[in-house]
Amino acid sequence: MNSKEILKEISKQLQAGRTKTVKELVQQAVDQKIPAEEILHNGLLDGMNIIGEKFKNNEVFVPEVLLSARAMNQGIQLLKPMLADAGMVASGKVCLGTVKGDLHDIGKNLVKLMMEGKGLEVIDLGVDVEPSLFVQTAIEQNCQVICCSALLTTTMEAMADVVQAAKEAGIRDQIKIMVGGAPVTQGFCDFIGADAYTDDAASAAEQALAFCQQNELF
Repeated sequence: MNSKEILKEISKQLQAGRTKTVKELVQQAVDQKIPAEEILHNGLLDGMNIIGEKFKNNEVFVPEVLLSARAMNQGIQLLKPMLADAGMVASGKVCLGTVKGDLHDIGKNLVKLMMEGKGLEVIDLGVDVEPSLFVQTAIEQNCQVICCSALLTTTMEAMADVVQAAKEAGIRDQIKIMVGGAPVTQGFCDFIGADAYTDDAASAAEQALAFCQQNELF
């Protein structure tokens, strides 16, 4: 296969969730001296972006997304040394977590996978995250976006505390705050003064990427 065919096949096999085949094809692409950045963007991320769109349109579901994400991550592991040598940097940096008092993580984990599929570096703070930790991490890690998840109506109020903590730290005008989860709405997002609400993981990844592209690191 020529380079164009290999990259197309990487994308196709990734969409099918075939981890072993993806790894073999990535190695083949490396052996053919295809630049690592090209393999990443035109093979792995291309496939993940297609899966993201299909997920948004209910054409595939969580299990398929997880299989594709595993295949993508295995491919990226092979490319990491070459990407580092080439000075490849992430499209942006995001810190992500489920807010204080909430222990749900399936939605958060899916958002993380979709964001990584957009080439973003994601710092996963886990669940039951204090508002101050979101802000502290954003400052220390030079994140452009804070993403807060909640699945309970009783915990979504903690998102307002994250917005307030960012104001108190003096970074509110330098960082974007995104919110999401089953009980969250656009109206709630507007009420607490967050920057964006999205109702699915693929849309969240697209919005975070857009914010990173327009927002300089502080």
